[in-house]
Amino acid sequence: MNLPRFRLLVLLGVLSLLGACTLRPTSTLYRLDGGNPSLPERNGLAVLLGPVTVADYLRQDAALVQRHEDGTFTSARDARWAGDLKADIDQLLLRHLAWRLDSHRLVPEPGTPGFKPDVQVQLNITRLDSGPKQPAVLEAQWRLLDRRGQLGESRLIRLEEPHLGSSADQVRAQSVVLQRLAEQLAASILPLAKQQRQAPVAESRRNTRVATPKVEAKPPQAPDIPIVSPTRNNVEVFRF
Repeated sequence: MNLPRFRLLVLLGVLSLLGACTLRPTSTLYRLDGGNPSLPERNGLAVLLGPVTVADYLRQDAALVQRHEDGTFTSARDARWAGDLKADIDQLLLRHLAWRLDSHRLVPEPGTPGFKPDVQVQLNITRLDSGPKQPAVLEAQWRLLDRRGQLGESRLIRLEEPHLGSSADQVRAQSVVLQRLAEQLAASILPLAKQQRQAPVAESRRNTRVATPKVEAKPPQAPDIPIVSPTRNNVEVFRF
């Protein structure tokens, strides 16, 4: 009698596990949409991208973060990131900057040996999220360093993009704000690089002096003094 009862218990356990797996919602995996940026055609500006940092709450869980009206966060049960979100952000920014700057010479931090960037981009993303009723919001700060490592520009930025509420459209909206971030970054990098190209030319012009012909000094001349000659007159003096 014990053996049939044991088999029955095992069968009930298997059925309960199958029922739990059936009731558990499946998660859909998402990646950021990088669009279709064109490949660069030339070796233009040398840009070092990084370090790029993201807020801690974006690295703690692979689930899609949902922001609510009261400012609280929850993790979506049916939507997860397919891989490392930070790595996806780096690749999206790298490709879009290369396209907008038309340059193959973009390297992620820490760079490669011998690589000397014209501009280094330091980026800190403090917010990237959305919610069923909240738009996709990106908040970040960037710092642009010139060839000498000196600060060329620093800016705080906030971007928003509406969506339809679904997880798929939230991912699309977050991808859009990241693409717009790359667009504004490229617009700030170009003037800084142009200033750096013009600076050496202006410096060389200031250091170049026009050679003037040397004029040999003449020895001092004596002043013209009229020569006094004895005067004659017709008066004769006789002495006795």
